[in-house]
Amino acid sequence: MTRTPKAPLVLAAVLALALPAAAQELPPRPEPKPQPRPHGTRVAVDPALVAVDDGDTALIRWSRDDVETIRILGIDTPETRHVEHNLPYAQPFGPEARAFARGAFALADRVEVLRARTLDPFGRTLGYVFLNGRNYSVMVVKARLAEESVSRYGDNGFPAEAAEVLAAAKAAGPLAFESPGAYRARMRDLMKAMKERGEEPEH
Repeated sequence: MTRTPKAPLVLAAVLALALPAAAQELPPRPEPKPQPRPHGTRVAVDPALVAVDDGDTALIRWSRDDVETIRILGIDTPETRHVEHNLPYAQPFGPEARAFARGAFALADRVEVLRARTLDPFGRTLGYVFLNGRNYSVMVVKARLAEESVSRYGDNGFPAEAAEVLAAAKAAGPLAFESPGAYRARMRDLMKAMKERGEEPEH
């Protein structure tokens, strides 16, 4: 009589238990698509067309029907409240990071975008933003309102800009807030529990 080995089944069960619930349930991310707009070089943008969403995301309203979302490279700032993105509550320092971005962009007479060659998995432009010639990612890291993300995602084809962000993060030292990635994972779990209980986030 031939017996089926149990070791692979036991290993699979152990691995499933070891993984956090959020990691087990998240669907795989789609492959990134090529960037259809000019990339690899700085592109000037009329400051009047730019709006800030949060500390690491900006919008460029090229026309009524053409709005480009820029996920700024090199940084991850504390989260602001976005219930539609499973963020029912703002993270500490999230509103401060957004206020810093709004102030920095409002004072800029010259805005330039340096786009990567691919979009992110959600269709957003990945790029560095320069305000009056200064790398915004470096500015917000120096203000201690952003975690550097180069160590996690690489330089995205911009080694000089990424190195500048890493140097700024090293000089800034420890941050006063939880890693935004860890915060997002906790909020996903919280939103799932709230939905199961039929609860709505507070306004």
